[in-house]
Amino acid sequence: MCGIVGLLIKKEELYPQLGGWMLPMLQGMTERGPDSAGVAVFIDNVSEAQSQISLYVGQAAGYGWAALAKRMEDDLQTRVTIQSCANHAILQSDIQATQKIQSWVRDNAPEVQMLALGHRMIVYKDVGRPAEVADRYALGTVQGSHLVAHTRMATESAVTPDRAHPFTAGKDFCLVHNGSLSNPYSLRRTLEAEGIVFATDNDTEAACRFLEWRLREGDTLEAAIEKSFSALDGFFTFLMGTTDEMALVRDPFACKPAVVAETSDYVAIASEFRALAHLPDIDHAHVFEPAPEEIYLWKV
Repeated sequence: MCGIVGLLIKKEELYPQLGGWMLPMLQGMTERGPDSAGVAVFIDNVSEAQSQISLYVGQAAGYGWAALAKRMEDDLQTRVTIQSCANHAILQSDIQATQKIQSWVRDNAPEVQMLALGHRMIVYKDVGRPAEVADRYALGTVQGSHLVAHTRMATESAVTPDRAHPFTAGKDFCLVHNGSLSNPYSLRRTLEAEGIVFATDNDTEAACRFLEWRLREGDTLEAAIEKSFSALDGFFTFLMGTTDEMALVRDPFACKPAVVAETSDYVAIASEFRALAHLPDIDHAHVFEPAPEEIYLWKV
């Protein structure tokens, strides 16, 4: 049992409200996921010519983030900036070829985990109760167009930061999951044959990497999700984010709960309505339970 949270702001002047509206939603899912929590935020904070990577390191105090940025700058001959918060950091670079940055980090800072990369998405996730994680990274202050968040109750793999959700793959794609898959290892073998490398043994990573693979092969997000119905076996509610979309889908039996509230200002999603009850104008929102095996897409 886990908790999913999604929030898409429809009006740009309300983007500064994103974190404040999300925070009670995340905390409201504590009972469904007390082990770890995370959020992927989509925000225009770099130019089109830049990229950014979300990083994590196990030692919170005293890690040399500035020294890491300077070494990368010297080696790659590009401008690098870094902003750290606790044991996370957001690295921004003038290099658009994120694979080049990935390779450098793997070779020169193996103690650093890469949580996300791309242009618009930044990710914070860690172990601890949702309120603790939110306070650690000031998640209530984040701004942007939309976000995808999660609270985890671990059932099939260890409680570690890298196994917390959201899971990411490729550029600017993330997924959170409530449920369990029965065929993650067979799917993993299929994807590994395509050259895809896995970072954890978590079943959600298999779903995330399958969908991102289909996107790279040219599918739209909707088409990729359609193909997942035959590729994935198990119970799930998936919530996904891309640079300009948020998508929700439940398995054919709709075993895992979800509720949506939509107004002229926002689309809000959670596993339970109580996480939405604080939202502005919720009394006049269109509130509904998503149907099984139906794809719901919202664009920024």
